[in-house]
Amino acid sequence: MKTKEMVFAALFAAFIGVLGLIPPIPLGFIPVSITAQTLGVMLAGCFLGKKTGTISLVLFIVLVALGLPLLSGGRGGPSVFVAPSAGYFLSWPVAAFCIGYATEKVWSTLKTWKMILINLVFGVVLVSLIGAPVMAFITHTSVWAGLVGATAFLPGDCIKAVIAAIIAIQLKAISPIEEKVNNT
Repeated sequence: MKTKEMVFAALFAAFIGVLGLIPPIPLGFIPVSITAQTLGVMLAGCFLGKKTGTISLVLFIVLVALGLPLLSGGRGGPSVFVAPSAGYFLSWPVAAFCIGYATEKVWSTLKTWKMILINLVFGVVLVSLIGAPVMAFITHTSVWAGLVGATAFLPGDCIKAVIAAIIAIQLKAISPIEEKVNNT
């Protein structure tokens, strides 16, 4: 791994932590709040690519496990791994990998609509399909109830998917993916 990739991974882990400073929006009917951090997850995948994006999210989770209060609401430490939101943030490295993989596959013909679609499939749907069942398991509710409750995240997550796509397209020229494509 190049120094530049390590720096990008660390910067994105820090960026996602900063997004956690934005106060969460609690929902009364589901024990998981709306946060801005999934925007950072989508950006990590579509800007950094599969390898560096995944590493940035693994680093983020390790820092949270060590007790740094990087999750929205200032949460961190081992207890967050048994909280209702555990499945959501544990899905983030998987989402970043899938977003990065799909982005790299279409890089030479990348358009904003493709990036939005990739973010919707892997940054919105995949995260919910992993997070909602884990939340249901932890809260002793049905998976169906968890998935129905997770629909509350869809409007905001769709907006974040569009924002991440637009930012990634605007920064395409300086993306590590661009450098990787040009060196091959």
